[in-house]
Amino acid sequence: MNFLVLALAALIPLVMGFLWYNPKVMGNAWIKSTGLAEEELRKTNMAVIFIMTYIFSFLIAMALMPMVIHQFGVMSVFVGETGFNDPNSEPFKEFSGLMAKYGTRFRTFKHGMLHGCIASIFFALPILGINALFERKSAKYILIHLGYWFITLGLMGGVICQFN
Repeated sequence: MNFLVLALAALIPLVMGFLWYNPKVMGNAWIKSTGLAEEELRKTNMAVIFIMTYIFSFLIAMALMPMVIHQFGVMSVFVGETGFNDPNSEPFKEFSGLMAKYGTRFRTFKHGMLHGCIASIFFALPILGINALFERKSAKYILIHLGYWFITLGLMGGVICQFN
């Protein structure tokens, strides 16, 4: 596990947020769909928001890693086996052999991006949808955020899969 790659992937939501929620892209539509006034948004402590966003984004990057890197599933099969930590044990040798043969399979940006986009549909959309229903937000509100997460999780998944 390469924490530097995860740390870099965690920057993607901040960069994408800067672009996506810019008034020239989706910013004006987003503000309108929230029901908030721009003055209200300016009263917040942006340093706290950016720091917390980065921390949450790092957690998302860690959660995406086993979704976009299939080899984590193989490792989970072997890790609990007796003697797995011993390089001379049968489970370790089998795992090492599998990783030598298949360890780089499906480790591309494109493949990670696919799984990141899938995660946006099966995780982000239901979470956004449930919150929006209880907050009485519109479908437009959901779609604005879903677009952001679709691209963001796709890019994060691509970076994590290719470089981790």
